[in-house]
Amino acid sequence: MRRLYLTPIASHLTEKMRILHTMLRVTDLEQSLQFYTEVLGMKLLRRNEYPEGEFTLAFVGYDDEASSAVIELTWNWQQDSYELGDAFGHVAIEVDDAYATCDEIKRRDGNVVREAGPKKHGTTVIAFIEDPDGYKIELIQKKT
Repeated sequence: MRRLYLTPIASHLTEKMRILHTMLRVTDLEQSLQFYTEVLGMKLLRRNEYPEGEFTLAFVGYDDEASSAVIELTWNWQQDSYELGDAFGHVAIEVDDAYATCDEIKRRDGNVVREAGPKKHGTTVIAFIEDPDGYKIELIQKKT
């Protein structure tokens, strides 16, 4: 197999770069917004309707887009379902207490698919939840 080595982007360019958002396609925007805002406590930052393209974009996050990466929820009006595929892994969120966060998520009818506990081959406490479309969200307990 031939290896391809690329020269890294010059540091004067990368110091201005940052991750803006992760886009997830959703089948029921209102249900997804309820999950991300009411179960995970994010804020709806903006919502844009595109009638000519038959889609809606909603951006959710814990802080404004100018200072924090956010999640873009894309709802294509004519799409009933998606195949999640096996290439996408998960979104990760840092939490103070993964055990208490899982309890609160369950209290809010969220789906905890892996209870909080140390990760395999390590000591970091993690948990996994699923959003209404089946996307995995990892909760990583902040190290003290």
